[in-house]
Formats: sequence, C-alpha cells, structure tokens
Amino acid sequence: MAKTKQSLLQNKTFGHIVAALFYVVIGYFLYIAASNMNYIWKWTSVPKYFAYEKTEAVESPLDGTIEIISSKKVLLKGNEETKEIEIPDGYKLVAQDGDEVYEYDPIATKNVWKMGPLLNGLMVTLKISGLSAILAFAIGILLAFMRISSFQFLKDIATVYITVIRGTPLLVQIFIFYFIVATIFDLERFLAGALSLGIFFGAYIAEVLRGAIQSIDKGQYEAAKSLGMNYFQTMTYIIMPQALKRALPTLVGEMIALVKDSSLVSVISITDLTKVGREIVANTFSPFETWIIVAGMYFSITALLAYIGKRLEKRMSSSGGM
Repeated sequence: MAKTKQSLLQNKTFGHIVAALFYVVIGYFLYIAASNMNYIWKWTSVPKYFAYEKTEAVESPLDGTIEIISSKKVLLKGNEETKEIEIPDGYKLVAQDGDEVYEYDPIATKNVWKMGPLLNGLMVTLKISGLSAILAFAIGILLAFMRISSFQFLKDIATVYITVIRGTPLLVQIFIFYFIVATIFDLERFLAGALSLGIFFGAYIAEVLRGAIQSIDKGQYEAAKSLGMNYFQTMTYIIMPQALKRALPTLVGEMIALVKDSSLVSVISITDLTKVGREIVANTFSPFETWIIVAGMYFSITALLAYIGKRLEKRMSSSGGM
C-alpha cells in the first residue's frame, strides 16, 4: 500500500523545531518582563542553602595552659586539674604549645560540608511522600476490593469513605487531622501529615484500581474458575496483573500529584521543601530565585517518577497481555 505524503506540519523534526522556538520566544518575553521589574537578582545567595562548609572544633573543657604532646594528643593544665585530650582524625591543632585557653575555646578544628536547608527540606518531602504513598496504596487496594465485594456493608463503608474524602479539600483534611485526630492520639506532626496525605490519595487510588479491575472481561473470571482457581488465585495471577497494567499511567499520575500536594503539609509546620522556601525568602528577600529553585526540585522528583512510569509501561507492554 502506497504511503500518503506527509505535510510539513506533520513532520516530526519540523515540529520539534517549532516547539523549541515557541518556548524560546516565551522565555525571551519573560526575560524582558523580568528586566523591567527593577529587581536585583541574587543567584549567588542560593548555593549555600544546598550545602555549606562548617567548622567543627574540639573545645577546651576548662581554663588552663596547653602542652602539646603530639598532633593527636594535648595536655591541658588547669589550676585545679590536668586533663589529657585526644584529637580525633581529621582535626588540625589551632592552639600552640604554651597557649592559655579558656573553657569552650577551640583547640583543634576541621571543616566539614553539611546539607543545607534545601536538601534537608527535600529529604523531608521524599520521606513524607514515600510514607504517604505506601499508606495510600494499602488503603486503595483494600477499598477497591471492598467496593467490588458481594457484601453490601463493605460496599457501603468504602463508598462513604471515598465520597467524603474526595468531596473535601486536602488542606481542610490536613487541618482536621492535625488539630483533632493528632491531638486526640498524640501524634507527631510529621506522622499526622503523612497520614493525611495517605488517607486522601488512598480514596483516589481505590477508584482507579476498582475501575481497572472491573474493566477486565468477565470471561477471564469464568475461565479461571473452570481451571479450578479460587477467588484469591484468580485475582493474584489473572486479574490484578492486567488491572495494574491498565491502571499504571493513572497511578503514576496520582503519585506525581501526591508529591506536589505534599507541599501542603507545610501549613502544620513540617519543614518540607515548601516551608524551607518560605523561610529562605523571609531571610534573603529573594522570592524569585528561591521559588524557581524549589519548583525545579519538585519538578526533578516528578520527572523521575514519570520516567519510571514510562519504563514500567514499556516493560509491561513488551510482556504482552491486555
């Protein structure tokens, strides 16, 4: 069969060029707009919030005179006592033989690199997102099976849960959970935030999985039954692998949404990436630089999740099946 002639607008290379030019133009106009704001950009203030060099010291435990025995050992002679001090590896003596020192004066120091607030905030965001994702999947799977159960009371419980959770804003749920539930059970704010996110997204994942399970042809249930499989075996080996394959793109989307919405836990004083951003803005008065960096860090997480999701989709597609 003869190939139809492809128009210029349908050409892939031409399309990439046009799209690139579009974003170049958008970037140029944003640059012009930013130049007209009379704003002083301070990008040099950002790196120290990723990592910074800190000087750690071996401090004098009392007032006295230094006597150097070796590079790893000094003798501190006080008025009432004499104390031998071991110098750990990596530390360099800053006190000289015969120096008089006072309590808490440095005897030896070393420079170490520490994670800055942005990296610490990123770690908190990853931890709370990971814990929430595990909880959300556990709740989602449980509710999905309750929704398709033949027991009416299980259906009703799951339906009410999903309706209420999906029908109220996440921010309101975080406040309710933190100020009421967490207070009653004396939960830490980190755990309260993670539970709030997990409970919220569990309702959405439940509906995604329910729809995927119910989309599998009924004939496959009958075929599995004819082979002597029970309900658990049918779900484990026949239905769920196909349902997960169909639901994967939506589940990845929910995980991306979870990571982005984890920024809301900053309202209950959890020092995540968003709260760190607000603190940096308050200290440096550099809102544009700070929020661009914070947005880029969130984007790096979500882009990685999207990439992993695409790889899983390709692997599942190559394995065949529905």
